[in-house]
Amino acid sequence: MNKDQIFEFFRRLAEDNPAPETELGYGNCYQLVVAVALSAQATDVGVNKATRALFAKVETPQQMIDLGEEGLREHIKTIGLFNSKAKNVIALSQLLVDEYGSKVPDTREDLVRLPGVGRKTANVVLNCWFGQETFAVDTHILRVGNRTGLAKGKTPEAVEAKLEKRVPQPFRLHAHHWLILHGRYVCKARTPECWRCGLVDLCSYRNKVLKKPKAR
Repeated sequence: MNKDQIFEFFRRLAEDNPAPETELGYGNCYQLVVAVALSAQATDVGVNKATRALFAKVETPQQMIDLGEEGLREHIKTIGLFNSKAKNVIALSQLLVDEYGSKVPDTREDLVRLPGVGRKTANVVLNCWFGQETFAVDTHILRVGNRTGLAKGKTPEAVEAKLEKRVPQPFRLHAHHWLILHGRYVCKARTPECWRCGLVDLCSYRNKVLKKPKAR
């Protein structure tokens, strides 16, 4: 895509959904960190089901520590990799209490120090809570970036670097949310729903599915 096409790409996404938000449920910054950490290799819907009762009890790192690893496991046992995630959440909570006064830091360097928090999770927190222009590249954005020609790259880091260079203002703050939602609901992994995509004329994907497949 050239610059004009990229601008139009995001203009249409913004027109359709002016204020996109994460679909993860949370009440404060700490709960957001936990929710995003739990969402790795899991759906937002599945995470929300598990955290609804958890977040009604736990609002702070100390409350999570008091709940304990075993108690946390009981809440999140329906989520993939729940054993290792429980261990990481307790460890990150302890680090927040010990070194950050129970407050979530606002820099990527500090966030990725937290157990179970990688670059993608840090970028989500920086964007959703602290309002920073970051690009949290998950499987949806990796697919959409490559498929459409917006930002091609073999790794999330490569696609993130391309997005950093190519996404124009005033779309940078919400760009990653638009791309995630587009990948989740329209530009799907198995069969992209090109027949109902409002960006189809801007997209460079060669194998567009322009007719809705007949139901089997």
